Amino acid sequence: MGRLDNKIAVITGGASGIGKGSVKLFVEEGARVVFGDIQDDLGKALADELGPNAIYLHTNVRKESDIKALIDLAVKEFGRLDIMFNNAGFGGAAGPIEGIPTDAFDVTIEVLLRSVFLGIKLAVPVMKQQKSGSIISSASVAGLRTGMGPHLYSACKAAIIQLTHTTAAELGEFGIRVNSICPGGISTAIFGRGLGLSQVQAERFAQFVQLALKEMQPIQQAGLPVDIAKAAVWLASEESSFVSGHALVVDGGLIWKGILEQNTEQYEDFLGKMGLGCIEDVTCSVNEQIAKSKYELD
Repeated sequence: MGRLDNKIAVITGGASGIGKGSVKLFVEEGARVVFGDIQDDLGKALADELGPNAIYLHTNVRKESDIKALIDLAVKEFGRLDIMFNNAGFGGAAGPIEGIPTDAFDVTIEVLLRSVFLGIKLAVPVMKQQKSGSIISSASVAGLRTGMGPHLYSACKAAIIQLTHTTAAELGEFGIRVNSICPGGISTAIFGRGLGLSQVQAERFAQFVQLALKEMQPIQQAGLPVDIAKAAVWLASEESSFVSGHALVVDGGLIWKGILEQNTEQYEDFLGKMGLGCIEDVTCSVNEQIAKSKYELD
């Protein structure tokens, strides 16, 4: 028997990274999963790989209608919603505060925080009717301690943790549990995408990140998407039935070792080899791209 047998789950940002790892493990544990992303080729390929227990739908989490469509599809196909995993995210606008375009701020808040609010809001009516449900959101150690991430990323993740607390207090009487996961350094494409790399380049960069992460925390190994997926399975399962309002740290002890130190020389060397320039120029370019996307909802 799987730990999620007969459970129906919705996962946002499910085509790559932590989301992909979670979709795969949820299905392995017996769940039927409806997952969304904007990376259609990757999402469709994953759904084909996993078979009838995984359904992909194009989902831009900046659009309330897309998140609602994802939940509606799960209910239409499987009759209920047991698990809502608000996982979609990106690095967001970064760099010195005075250099962040206001439009890039808006987009970052939409993706990292507003989408979580919407995921919770839209899942609750279905779960209230059932009188049960588990809502999980991706937060971060950056939401718990200064120096673990960029300004906006850190602020959004801190807000997600607080939203977890407040909604858990409200929804417990309806049989709905609300928790969040705080990953540390996890080897995914998020680092490379934050430097303006393509998905393919970012996946290559993740291999470099994996080597670097081994030296950053007391547990001398890199965090992988499956580590977060295992935590999500536990929070989604009946094994955590008395757990709500919790921010589960999964970081190999990083948060207790000290503030994350980035080896900028290694980054500069890698970016040079990729022909992308210095970190400051790359960050400025990425921020401009994010700002432009404010008016490019698909």
